[in-house]
Amino acid sequence: MTKYIFVTGGVTSSLGKGIISASLAKLLQARGYKVTIQKFDPYINIDPGTLNPYEHGECYVTEDGAETDLDLGHYERFLNTPTSQANNVTTGRIYQYVIDKEREGAYLGKTVQVVPHITDEIKRRMCLLGKNGDYDIVITELGGTVGDIESLPFIEAVRQLRWELGTNNSLVIHLTLVPFLAAAGELKTKPTQHSVKTLLEYGVQPDVLVCRTEHHLNSDIRKKLALFCNVNVNAVIESIDAPSIYDVPLLMLKEQLDKTVLTKLKLSTKSEPDLNNWKVFLGKLKNPTAEVSVALVGKYVELPDAYKSINEAFIHAGAVNECKVRVKYIAAESITPDNVEEKLKGACGVLVAPGFGERGLDGKLAAIRYAREHNVPFFGICLGMQCAVVEFGRNVLKLKGANSYEMDPQTPHPVIHLMEEQKKVKNMGGTMRLGAYDCELKKGSKAAAIYGKARISERHRHRYEFNNDYLAQYEAAGMIASGINPDNKLVEIIELKNHPFFVAGQFHPELKSTVANPHPLFVSFVAASLAHRKAAKQK
Repeated sequence: MTKYIFVTGGVTSSLGKGIISASLAKLLQARGYKVTIQKFDPYINIDPGTLNPYEHGECYVTEDGAETDLDLGHYERFLNTPTSQANNVTTGRIYQYVIDKEREGAYLGKTVQVVPHITDEIKRRMCLLGKNGDYDIVITELGGTVGDIESLPFIEAVRQLRWELGTNNSLVIHLTLVPFLAAAGELKTKPTQHSVKTLLEYGVQPDVLVCRTEHHLNSDIRKKLALFCNVNVNAVIESIDAPSIYDVPLLMLKEQLDKTVLTKLKLSTKSEPDLNNWKVFLGKLKNPTAEVSVALVGKYVELPDAYKSINEAFIHAGAVNECKVRVKYIAAESITPDNVEEKLKGACGVLVAPGFGERGLDGKLAAIRYAREHNVPFFGICLGMQCAVVEFGRNVLKLKGANSYEMDPQTPHPVIHLMEEQKKVKNMGGTMRLGAYDCELKKGSKAAAIYGKARISERHRHRYEFNNDYLAQYEAAGMIASGINPDNKLVEIIELKNHPFFVAGQFHPELKSTVANPHPLFVSFVAASLAHRKAAKQK
């Protein structure tokens, strides 16, 4: 029977439930168990696809085209297994389903209520991934904190489900904060006690406490927490601040979180976790032999979580190259043709990030032109590729007014235009070209050399595409389409012939980069940036 682990949070948000869930899953996977993680978010949006990145960080896209919470990125990066639509559920999706069923008359005239109809649907979704026996353990992370009004139906669903699943088939991990008061010079357990008390009022007793802390928990603190929160002393787990999220699995191993969980679920702890490859990665990450600075030019640079997967992909690629990648965030709006050299000073590579809308467009074009003309390695992602096409059209092909149709519907040269299937779309949520699509690479191209294969699959999230009416002009001038979708001939990758590294993709390669499989485009971009730095030093 599939076992279920529920991860709740208390005291404050942003304690790292996603990282703890992913770390535990990694340890269980390393012991040979088949594990998956799902995230239940209490907001009423159907999905985060229409949320401003400042509100919720990046929108992570799965292979099957689901727009999901960024925590699913952590799940995939740690476990190296893809997630799907079923791995992320919001309150909005739950209510939409129940209301649609009510409109169909599926409830036979009954009064539709939060209990049992909403909670029943939550429970159904919680058990969906474990239904076919594909997984030994399903970890469910509940967004928000205990006590939030919007999270109450989820907590109630957990209470009911634990009773239905029976003893030893589920457990609750409660992630909480043990703050250090400098004035008193001590750690305080009261916030945790109150958080657990609130959880108990809803009928849920946590089995394990994971305590975020800046200082080590001594035995007295652990005993106090165990006594007043009704858990075993060995179930009080210290989660001290770590230099990297990739340290957390090893810290949790040291705290024996995986062993505690398996014991409570009556599962075997005989096989020790195999984390050799993880330790090799950490060794390279912590002992770089070189350092390189790359500029990330984008709209949302004030919030690094808006580019979470890009940042993590740089960490993975840096480890492969045994170098420290320092990402220099530059607001696209702040760049002009006059200050671009100063803004990009010290950067050995330029990445123009994905996004939507015309804000910061001129700054992105200026950065791309500088990288193209000065042979600085350039990497464009989604809108970054489209901007590279616009810049080349204006400054090399001399197409006056060349632009993306998104930015200027009246442009005389729509080198980027709206996809045919997008022209009748009215609703914005979940209607972009989403998920994995195939791409065939041109023989002899830089892209083909980077990937080392002729056919690839990458994840997408866009409405606009390269206008193939201009393709012959671009290729004649040196910008080639080195990646093409075999079904609709959409240009997926562009590159410049006579440039050390000028590559851009319509897709989002960062979404497929994991610790076990760093993305080749990021690995090659970092290598090119290192080579540029070395060449600059020798001048």
